[in-house]
Amino acid sequence: MSESTQAQQGSAVTPLDEVEEALKDVIDPELGVNIVDLGLLYGLKYAEDGVLLIDMTLTTAACPLTDIIEEQVASTLESVVDEHRLNWVWMPPWGPEKITDDGRDQMRALGFNI
Repeated sequence: MSESTQAQQGSAVTPLDEVEEALKDVIDPELGVNIVDLGLLYGLKYAEDGVLLIDMTLTTAACPLTDIIEEQVASTLESVVDEHRLNWVWMPPWGPEKITDDGRDQMRALGFNI
């Protein structure tokens, strides 16, 4: 069993694609687009102890809304995983090239010229 798909043997874990889908409910408060399609999610895996490890970034390290995003992630994952840990990653830095096609469509619908 690989660490990225299964935590402790015998313990039920939510598949990572389901976790990622759930995280699409976390909306960046400034841009109005979910964190997955913005390209802020850098990685998901389960640690040996079954804790979901989330590597993510923000559009800027000085983002004043970090606490709001952390709260949204916690609230969204409450019914999805038993425990998670957020790891803020700054390298590589986020850039607009990380936005998915769906994210670009969402931004255009909100009036952004991207």
